[in-house]
Amino acid sequence: MTSATQTPAQAAPQAQPLTRMDMQPISLTVNGNAREPVKVPLGLMMIDFLHEYLGLTGSRLGCGQGLCHACVVIVDKPDGTSEEMRTCITGAHYFDGKKIRTVEGLAKRNEQGEVVELSPIQQKFLEHFSFQCGYCTPGFVNAATVLLERLKREPVAKAKVEETITAALNDHICRCTGYVRYYEAVKDLVLTTPGLVKDAT
Repeated sequence: MTSATQTPAQAAPQAQPLTRMDMQPISLTVNGNAREPVKVPLGLMMIDFLHEYLGLTGSRLGCGQGLCHACVVIVDKPDGTSEEMRTCITGAHYFDGKKIRTVEGLAKRNEQGEVVELSPIQQKFLEHFSFQCGYCTPGFVNAATVLLERLKREPVAKAKVEETITAALNDHICRCTGYVRYYEAVKDLVLTTPGLVKDAT
């Protein structure tokens, strides 16, 4: 039985409220614009940084486990190559000092920020109506963009176009099962863009 005269040393410890969060600055270049250093909580995921700090909501939070790839951004490397990076499982501070592109940065805009010309892959997706709900579309756009940029450096044999597209888009999940039109749009663009396909087998 617990004594009514229990001393402070014997009392059960009380949970303390969270009074502060460890903050650390991050600076990076987004869609060609250098962002001033801003302090954000350690452990903050990049998807939250994009949404809450930069107001860029085009990258979608889907599964939250890095499986569906709706959240990917493009990371531009110093050697001129690029790659996709999942933002729902990658901390914002990983991107410190890096150059990234989100789906908002792919179309051409005027001085007022209005879209005046879609990127080639965005235009092809519209022509092929490659989406239903559209939630996964930003991820597919970024994946296809990375692929097209790679093919400009390293053209693929025509016989390998389909397997190359499959490998590039394979990790992206479309819950509406709209895969066929995504693949058709990318194939159309690859085959009709000069320099992406070589004749050799």
